[in-house]
Amino acid sequence: MVEVLDTAALLFWPPERLVTGICAESQMEELRKLSEPRFLLVQSNPPELRNPDEKSQLAAREAASRTGDLNGLSPVDIEVLALALENRATLHSDDYRLQNIARNEGLEVKPVNTKGIGKVWRWQLRCTGCRAVTDVDSKSENIPDCDICGSPQQLKKAR
Repeated sequence: MVEVLDTAALLFWPPERLVTGICAESQMEELRKLSEPRFLLVQSNPPELRNPDEKSQLAAREAASRTGDLNGLSPVDIEVLALALENRATLHSDDYRLQNIARNEGLEVKPVNTKGIGKVWRWQLRCTGCRAVTDVDSKSENIPDCDICGSPQQLKKAR
């Protein structure tokens, strides 16, 4: 079974458990910024480090667009998701957006230090002025103002 590890696993798992997983190379820099001592520990016996290919990163962005989660993902998150999709792997993550997308794509998800998500969701835009609800434009990474009244919109879970 292939396992892709999000940064939460790098931070909290015992080092001997990390060596069987796969991580994006960009996660090491993220780990260094979050905890220099942990970075040095993980670097001494790292998991397998990979860079996902462009095709997998595009697939990850498209999957995140379908659920409306793209706006909330960092470039590192995209790479982690791309590795999980590329390898059809179990994703170990506490990031609810990553869990949502991965489950929506049929991947197994295991939380690291949280309960994890209960069910898959999708997002909608809700106007702060007129309260109109619209679907998230899967092509846009920015939240547009309301087409009806021009007020700002907020991303909300669909009811």
